[in-house]
Amino acid sequence: MTRTEEILRDLVAFDTTSAKSNLPLMSYVQDYLAAHGLLSRLIHDETGTKANLWASMGPETVGGVILNGHTDCVPVDGEVWASDPFTLTERDGRLYGRGSADMKGFLASALAAVPRIMQMDLQRPVHLAFSHDEEIGCIGVRSLLRDEAVNQARASACIVGEPTLMQVVTGHKGGRAYRCHFTGRPVHSSLAPHGQNAIESAAELVVFLKRLASELSAGPFDDDFDLVHSTLSVGRIEGGTAINIVPSSATVTFEFRNLLEVDQEAIFKKIEAEVFGRILPEARERFAEAAASFEQIYEYPAHAIEHDAPLVTTMKRIVGRNDHSKVAFGAEAGLFLRELGIPTVLCGPGSIVVAHRPNEYVERSQLEASDRMILGSIRALCT
Repeated sequence: MTRTEEILRDLVAFDTTSAKSNLPLMSYVQDYLAAHGLLSRLIHDETGTKANLWASMGPETVGGVILNGHTDCVPVDGEVWASDPFTLTERDGRLYGRGSADMKGFLASALAAVPRIMQMDLQRPVHLAFSHDEEIGCIGVRSLLRDEAVNQARASACIVGEPTLMQVVTGHKGGRAYRCHFTGRPVHSSLAPHGQNAIESAAELVVFLKRLASELSAGPFDDDFDLVHSTLSVGRIEGGTAINIVPSSATVTFEFRNLLEVDQEAIFKKIEAEVFGRILPEARERFAEAAASFEQIYEYPAHAIEHDAPLVTTMKRIVGRNDHSKVAFGAEAGLFLRELGIPTVLCGPGSIVVAHRPNEYVERSQLEASDRMILGSIRALCT
């Protein structure tokens, strides 16, 4: 095994499903960095059970590059794997394991590069920024971005190592998700007209969301995406207790993913106006105490960098590809741009197609390409 593969084996062995602590993995990373003479520190969340990591190499000056990746992964519950998802397993040039592509492969590549980086004549610093809870809405990295040391670093570039098959990705969609709760009046189903059916209110919202999704599909468009317009979808609808009871509660869970030029808040305001301007008043005509409320699940901004920006041009030269694209999945790149104003690209080993699925894998050749990309980008941007 290469050093990157050895580290990936170790990282995959930590079950960092978002519902669990990532501190054991972070302790491993800190010990590894310390063994190479590099100090790092953790930025804990409010519970103290999860943390981000920040470490810097090179001169204590502004500028330089951030290598960013998240440590959490999605669950394996209910999935059927050909091998233990938390034991890195090689088959035909592929390394299987939960998080191997999304995105412990990049983390392993970055860590494996540390000894080489520390031997370089760095003129600008190299920063490692490893986060938690990306998979549940890019939540964890926010405390890292508010950290004083991170802000003072004033990095001039950031590489987010999401699985892009080593293509330079110049943008991703933003996203929001909500639960909308409806409360009605329960009665025996034989007296249905005397009740207020919360599921019917929820159904009216679903119909409206379908119309709004159609509106979003009419543009604006961005041809750099596979799916060129903003999207909206309903993921869950829950409610009711029995067939013979008019339901007193129902919940609709939905999300939308927007292009950079589409205003997230404007989308939500349309939905909010439909609920509080039409659906709820109609429900209150039958039951004065009918209610509705929204609960935001997550929010992260869209991201874009010009395809001819200096960072993009440099990264294309390093990976040996002139093409670029944008991706529909969410990432932390938009937060690095919005919160710190740092030019950011996505580029990392593996494919998003196999992420979040049974038998997730990263190809050995992709890890080798990632190793070359990281060292090449440091030479270009920091020496």
